[in-house]
Amino acid sequence: MRRDLFTLEGRVALVTGGSRGIGRMIAEGFLGQGAKVYISSRKAQACDEAAKALSEFGECLSLPQDVSTVDGCRALAARLTALEPKLDILVNNAGAAWGAPFDDFPESGWDKVMNLNLKSPFFLTQALHGALAAAGTDDRPAKVINIASIDGIRLNRQETYSYHASKAGLIYLTRRMAAHLIADRIVVTAIAPGAFASDMNRDARDHGERVARGIPNRRIGRDEDMAGAAIYLASRAGDYVVGETVAVDGGVALADSTGAFGV
Repeated sequence: MRRDLFTLEGRVALVTGGSRGIGRMIAEGFLGQGAKVYISSRKAQACDEAAKALSEFGECLSLPQDVSTVDGCRALAARLTALEPKLDILVNNAGAAWGAPFDDFPESGWDKVMNLNLKSPFFLTQALHGALAAAGTDDRPAKVINIASIDGIRLNRQETYSYHASKAGLIYLTRRMAAHLIADRIVVTAIAPGAFASDMNRDARDHGERVARGIPNRRIGRDEDMAGAAIYLASRAGDYVVGETVAVDGGVALADSTGAFGV
């Protein structure tokens, strides 16, 4: 059995939305396993500050960019490939949420969420296809990891119509992209996080003990839970996992027999 199943030594990664929350957890995990990590986010100052802080764990560089448009995706890809002709790991994590009653749900909330959560992962991967293909080999394929949500697997009580639709769509898009890109030695998978403390999931951040009571595992997610899942998929350990979405949620989506998180 190999002893280097989970190492990312010598690999280059790009994590969108990497300045905070789940993206930052993943970036720190990758750095700890030896990867060179570029993080990107819309706010330049926050991205620069996060990269500086994360540099405590390894080589982390800031590439701020708004990827909510196709032009933004292509601009980030151009900046990255000017620095790195090959990209081993792409994590499509940047995302948004919007909640409003059914009769009042606005087009702006629909478009913002669908553009960032569903359209951008496709077009950023498309823009980086050449760099990913250049890195992928039979022995060490390149990796694309899309960050979905358990809200793409099951419903919650919130009226987050575009968020549910975007994350469910991303799970199936992962399968479609995986089927095509595996021929180029690019493995595409996804992670569906549950309750992790972040600015997007303020309930878990601010009311973790209450939220934990409804989770089969009786706690919210920790940084190492998210980092561990991403490292597994990004490393040699996950090379034979293609098109799969891994729920990292303490059992909410697939092992909750009480219906506590349903509607």
